[in-house]
Amino acid sequence: MSSLNHSTLESNKRFKINFDGGDLSSDSGLLLIKEFMSKLHFDKLINQYFDTDGKNAGRTHKDEDNLQQVIYQILAAYFEDDCADELTSDPIMTAILSKESLASQPTLSRFYNRLDDYTLQQLNPLMHKMRKVVYSIKRPERVLLDLDSTLLDTYGKQEGEGFNFHYSAHGYHPLVCYDGFNGDLLGIELRDGTTYSSKGVADFLRPILEDLTKAHYAPYLSLRGDSGFATPELYEICEEPNYDVKYAIRLKCNSTLMSLAKPTEELLTQNVDGYYTDYAVVYGEFDYQAGSWSKPRRVVFKIEKPAGQFTYMHTFIVTNMTVAIEDVIKFYCGRGKMENYIKESKSGFDFGAVSSHSKIVNANRVLIHALTYNIFNWFKRLTLPANMRKQCVDTIRLKLIKIAAKVVKTGRYIYFKLCSSCPYKNEFYETLENISSLVPQLE
Repeated sequence: MSSLNHSTLESNKRFKINFDGGDLSSDSGLLLIKEFMSKLHFDKLINQYFDTDGKNAGRTHKDEDNLQQVIYQILAAYFEDDCADELTSDPIMTAILSKESLASQPTLSRFYNRLDDYTLQQLNPLMHKMRKVVYSIKRPERVLLDLDSTLLDTYGKQEGEGFNFHYSAHGYHPLVCYDGFNGDLLGIELRDGTTYSSKGVADFLRPILEDLTKAHYAPYLSLRGDSGFATPELYEICEEPNYDVKYAIRLKCNSTLMSLAKPTEELLTQNVDGYYTDYAVVYGEFDYQAGSWSKPRRVVFKIEKPAGQFTYMHTFIVTNMTVAIEDVIKFYCGRGKMENYIKESKSGFDFGAVSSHSKIVNANRVLIHALTYNIFNWFKRLTLPANMRKQCVDTIRLKLIKIAAKVVKTGRYIYFKLCSSCPYKNEFYETLENISSLVPQLE
């Protein structure tokens, strides 16, 4: 039974449903992000440094506003361009962006199609400017450069897509560099799907090192990478006096390395002495110079026999560190944490949104999603209560972003009446207080 004003549920005749609740939104937690971005002047930096080369003339929705809208949509997990049509009159989003209505899906699609090399060259400096503000609040004592590559799935004949044999799938094969201590994304570069992991890694890394060393963000830089990055150009750029990066990079096993480790392997065999059900491990090191290397380098290794197995496992790592062998191995093995950052980037911020036919547009899209990832990571690290800082983005969205609110406008104010039964009121207010206490150094 229903009327023009409400619907009645058969399960309980006392339940009446209608859509006359007023200006409601399910994303009132975005107000926290708005306050954070405003406090650190991120919105001003976007307006100052992002420009589509005069293509804004006569547009109702300026491209710097479109960029901010996309960032807020990604933060609230509205990944598809079509979501813009559903959010056109959302009272929280329109209030945050100071608009009567948001840009529609066709408008955002045209915005993306205007992105080119010119805008691509602006997004990385924009991210560096934002990072400089963040580091002015809390300067890191160390920065750990975790290098890796990953696969972004493609669909159809997109520019630059290709079959990657490592992943056995079609897609793009971008380079990524995270700070292994705090998860900041220091750099990402979209590459063709067939590109080998280490190709162009020195050119990719140099701007990151320049940014970190010139601004004196961290007195100690270190780097680690898997065997795909075992290339002389990477060793040499790390060894440059201007950067002095301590690195640990895994080497692929070959006959020469195995031969040099043979005496230590024989020692392991003596230690096992028939006890093949037990775990055993030995460590060693030697100086080694491959044919493509300009000089010998220190190689440390670990040979282990897993419990219940007869075969040995070899791990070789080239390094310029002077610490104990076990410490180098332990340092390298910690890079597994980076896989969590990549997973968070893909599932929580939709890094795989490379749906355009144009590779340059897709490269811009990836950097916009990377920028959003960093904004959230800084927000989490600097402002959230201590018990929430290690939670993934989906959990934080559920607790602090997806809060229902009613928006009431008066002549002088806009009131955001958040859900009375929200179980995370204290965390919300603590986050707001933490934002208020931030003291960034602005130029």
